[in-house]
Amino acid sequence: MSGPVTLLGFDVGAKRIGVAVGNTVSGSAREVGVLDVHASGPDWPRLDRWMRDWRPDALVVGDPVPADGGDQPARQRARGFARELARRYALPVQQVDEGRSSIEAAQRFAAGRAAGARKRSQADQLDAVAAVVILERWLADPEIRIPLDPGPSRP
Repeated sequence: MSGPVTLLGFDVGAKRIGVAVGNTVSGSAREVGVLDVHASGPDWPRLDRWMRDWRPDALVVGDPVPADGGDQPARQRARGFARELARRYALPVQQVDEGRSSIEAAQRFAAGRAAGARKRSQADQLDAVAAVVILERWLADPEIRIPLDPGPSRP
């Protein structure tokens, strides 16, 4: 990707998916919001609206890479979501190791509360802050980008 690129970043959880927007011009990201995950899957209509609003050129999904390199349920969920994004929106999708992004997001949230910029009632936005961390990592270091895993091949 060359030229200015707008990106949406995602922190995938079992109950919520944090969403952030960023771009390669500023090299920064900010929160968009949180998608609820229901038994039927993520709130796709809400994401469809955000896709129309932000018109991203590419998507970045956090990959919870376990220390042993295995394929834990959280990683399967994140990779499945990344593949579904690519299928639904026909955009480039990459992943980035999200290790410790939740801890960094909690620290940023606490700092925002201490500065009076956040309230305890906004704690549901913590997943969106984690998505900001994921997207900022992708923007800062091209070496850590992980190509989308196409998943198991089908006969």
